[in-house]
Amino acid sequence: MIQHLKLILFVVILGSVTSLLLLGMDNLTRERIIANEEAEIKATLLNAYNIEYTYADIHEIFDEHVQVLEIDGLTFYLEEDSGAVSFHFEGGGVWGPITGIITLESDFETIVAIAVLQQEETPGLGGVVAESQYLAKFVGVKMVPELIISKTADPDADNEVDAITGATRTSSAFRNILNNAYALHLDAWNSRND
Repeated sequence: MIQHLKLILFVVILGSVTSLLLLGMDNLTRERIIANEEAEIKATLLNAYNIEYTYADIHEIFDEHVQVLEIDGLTFYLEEDSGAVSFHFEGGGVWGPITGIITLESDFETIVAIAVLQQEETPGLGGVVAESQYLAKFVGVKMVPELIISKTADPDADNEVDAITGATRTSSAFRNILNNAYALHLDAWNSRND
């Protein structure tokens, strides 16, 4: 009986010590994690705008070239020279959220770049949604009247992209995420002149 109590006490003490260590490390690294996430977003945007930077000067280069706009509670990133506009998208994939940034030309229709920042889809199948080779297929595609991602995409259509082979549900979810984000941001973007 005493041996069982010693074991239970040991487990409780070990669990408490490791929990305190993890909480302490979380508090120590929280600011660094936030700074790294901010740098990742800025790097994604600068890459979409083809603006050169280093991680030493990323914040200065970003502030020099990109205007951050808040319209109707939504955040837009405007590259001042080309007029390209970027915004975040987020929604449910098959196994978890898919989040990223889409960049459109100044016409607010034609895709310049898409970057997926987070996804939890099946590696090798739905996980292809975050691969640069797949996302490159979206460049030059129009979001109007709506983006179509399909197995039978028409190569001559301005708004169609091939679905991911073997990942129909991920392709459908990604299409819905992009179309919903676009519709929401389009209304806000058009309202800025009102």
